Amino acid sequence: MAVVAAASLWYLSRPWIFLIGEEGILDMALAYGGMPVNIRFIHSVQKTPVEEYLVVSDDLSGLVLQSTRYHSFGVGLPFMESDGSFRQEGDDFVMEDMNRHFPFLSLRTGVGTMLTVTVDGEAHHLYRFYPPGYRVDIAVAPAFYGLKVLLQKNFARR
Repeated sequence: MAVVAAASLWYLSRPWIFLIGEEGILDMALAYGGMPVNIRFIHSVQKTPVEEYLVVSDDLSGLVLQSTRYHSFGVGLPFMESDGSFRQEGDDFVMEDMNRHFPFLSLRTGVGTMLTVTVDGEAHHLYRFYPPGYRVDIAVAPAFYGLKVLLQKNFARR
């Protein structure tokens, strides 16, 4: 019995990356430092693609924005020297060495934004399944966090 309890505690304390929607967990995967997480969307004002390249932090405490690639200048897009290393690559603008840490991210689908989150190579085309304004959180946390979310969402439905 003690072995089962110890194994359960060990498993529940391992870090996972969660995609959490308004109804509950959309997907989860065992997390590791450096795990790639990419966000792609169409900018709501510029109407051009934006790609953000993040990784799970080495200490598994959240996400780190490494770089952004976009196709036109506009509101909310990085361009200052303090944002990182800026360069033009063909028709694209690239901001690298951003090193911005986030404990979690909250995203929303939008009209025509085609929000897609790719975790470790697995693409989640959120815009295909959820209406505009739908909230999706990305979090790195122990597995028991997922159990907590499931319980909260199930009790909220009653």
